[in-house]
Amino acid sequence: MLDSYLPIITLIVVALGFATGSIIFSRLVGQKKPSEVKLAPYECGMPPVGSARERFSVKFYIIAMLFIVFDIEVVFMYPWAVMFKRLGMFGFVEMGVFILILLVGYVYVWKKGALEWE
Repeated sequence: MLDSYLPIITLIVVALGFATGSIIFSRLVGQKKPSEVKLAPYECGMPPVGSARERFSVKFYIIAMLFIVFDIEVVFMYPWAVMFKRLGMFGFVEMGVFILILLVGYVYVWKKGALEWE
């Protein structure tokens, strides 16, 4: 049974080995001459204006978390859609409950004003 996973395990080991080897090689061979220009934040080739260390509004993080939640919802819906015919009515009801719970959460967030941008 483990033989069927051997190509995937080999791919993961080779990828991790290549990434680790590249980082180690870069550290050993690469130039180590930090300067003020290299340590400055990049602003599209223009000279930096002000500080790049700004505080972001919490609303950005709330929107990002909501995006992740609803993006994961789609990840769970894809296998359901593929197996829809085999799951029958039980799978349909189960996914309906799942979507209903997420819809209730979405309405709650909407009513609390988390989606309002002021």
